[in-house]
Amino acid sequence: MAWLMFLGSIFVLWVASLLKIIHVTYTGSKSGFLKSDDHRNVLLVIAHPDDESMFFTPTINYLISLGHNLHILCLSNGNADGLGDTRNRELYQACAVLKIPLNQVKVLDHPDLQDGFGNVWNRDLVAKVIKEDVVSHAIDLIITFDNYGVSGHCNHRDLNHGIRRFLNDTSVEAWELVSTNMLRKYSGPFDIWLSHLSARGETHCLLNEKPFKTYLAMAQHSSQWLWFRKLFVFFSSYSYVNVLKKINN
Repeated sequence: MAWLMFLGSIFVLWVASLLKIIHVTYTGSKSGFLKSDDHRNVLLVIAHPDDESMFFTPTINYLISLGHNLHILCLSNGNADGLGDTRNRELYQACAVLKIPLNQVKVLDHPDLQDGFGNVWNRDLVAKVIKEDVVSHAIDLIITFDNYGVSGHCNHRDLNHGIRRFLNDTSVEAWELVSTNMLRKYSGPFDIWLSHLSARGETHCLLNEKPFKTYLAMAQHSSQWLWFRKLFVFFSSYSYVNVLKKINN
């Protein structure tokens, strides 16, 4: 009987969390992040195809809903298993689902920026590549992983190191996706409550107004759409909420 009550409580909390997201969607009570009449040129920097769908869809949906001009720079084509060309195509398909203009999506295949847990990327090279894209598209705001990179993947962390190096020589604004502990990471929509509490000062909590789009976008990465990633998308808090923190060098 006790376990039934426990499961019932979990179900109620899950539904309440989803209702909170729906309430924000229909009332328009968005975060104050970038909520102004000025549309910004935003560059989302990711390491691999599928990072945008697995981790950043709350941010992407939020920015698109406010009319900001979003670019995506993916520093590798995810060729660790020899599927670089396939994963490249899948990223563009996912971006189409997320309503990101495909001419504003760029995937690199640099010999020194290859996907892999053992492939540490040079932060000066990362900074150089990002600078080229910033200048080319008049970018005035960058979003990327924090220095843990959600999963701890070295390529995610290298992006943060490279962007911090780039910020030493520019006035461009930059924000990082806050990594959470394991319990919060797999708490699904429950984490929206803790994320709201943590959003203070130069930290913003962005709810995913269309969580089903996370599933649809990730499904475009068919080469990666294995059973454990389906479970990840369903249970990951990053499918429902992003907490962004300003990078102050």
